[in-house]
Amino acid sequence: MLSIVKKFINKVFSNIFRIKKHVKLGLYGNPNSGKTTLANRICQDWLGQDMGDVSNIAHETREIQIKEQINIKKDGKELSFNLIDTPGIATKIDYEDFMKHGLKESESKERAKEATKGVIDAIKWLDEMDAVIVVLDATKDPYTQVNITILGNLAARNIPVLLAANKTDLKKADVKRIKSAFPQYDIVPISAKYGKGIEEFYEGLFVLVGK
Repeated sequence: MLSIVKKFINKVFSNIFRIKKHVKLGLYGNPNSGKTTLANRICQDWLGQDMGDVSNIAHETREIQIKEQINIKKDGKELSFNLIDTPGIATKIDYEDFMKHGLKESESKERAKEATKGVIDAIKWLDEMDAVIVVLDATKDPYTQVNITILGNLAARNIPVLLAANKTDLKKADVKRIKSAFPQYDIVPISAKYGKGIEEFYEGLFVLVGK
């Protein structure tokens, strides 16, 4: 019975995506989870260019970034989408955290202001998304208020979701912990930095949009 329901849902989503000229695919997650690194990997693979800058300082991405017309071809199938990299979602943004990285107080306050606006914009953009990749840092506890909030908002909007368990190149990475926290979601282990698992990730994208 469940398989019949799943096939029906996949067929519905497949029809929706066929009607749309471009699928809007969003990248969501905590700050420094590796969203932009993954975005850069995708854009380099299929466009030969980066999406944006990457930094060890949280909230490097403070505005919505978009790359249009990315075409992935695999095993005779083709997927066309606009990639939207969103600012990291956080429940608290303190300017003093930026000062710890050597930024001046005025610059830190401005960055905190921009980051806060970025979080608000990212949530607003959920209504524009056709599908979402939630990027999780596999070295950290996945069962956080931020992750639960993101996934809850996506579930409420019936937006298809794929979890990318990132940073699997690090010793502390624990993909099983993510699977245990969110067993209802498809999870793809990757290292966006080194390209590990990226082929499986692309296969997951086709499944995500019912292609």
